[in-house]
Amino acid sequence: MEQTKALVKTITEGIQEKKGSNIVIADLTKIDGTICKYFIICQGNSPSQVEAITESVGDFARNQLKEKPVHVVGLENAQWVAMDYTDVLVHIFLPDVRDYYDLEHLWEDAKLTFIPDLD
Repeated sequence: MEQTKALVKTITEGIQEKKGSNIVIADLTKIDGTICKYFIICQGNSPSQVEAITESVGDFARNQLKEKPVHVVGLENAQWVAMDYTDVLVHIFLPDVRDYYDLEHLWEDAKLTFIPDLD
């Protein structure tokens, strides 16, 4: 579990490195039947920023923890990229796509942690 928490922290740092905003960490560990332990949800303001955040997350996880995602989908149009680290799923959205899918409320039983944006 400590490795998973370290991964959550490292992914968050990778998002912040590229000015990803509105970061929410959903702790799913106390919910039965979930596909992972944590969701990390954030957004970028353009497809190029979504791509940059995705690359930064991958670099931070690989360089600091020797972790690589099992799958990365959505880079073709970079409106919603999902990175699967098995116990942690990272969702990087454009703002309107994030509003449409509203994942935070889909998992409203989860403990949500809101990370303040860096200035």
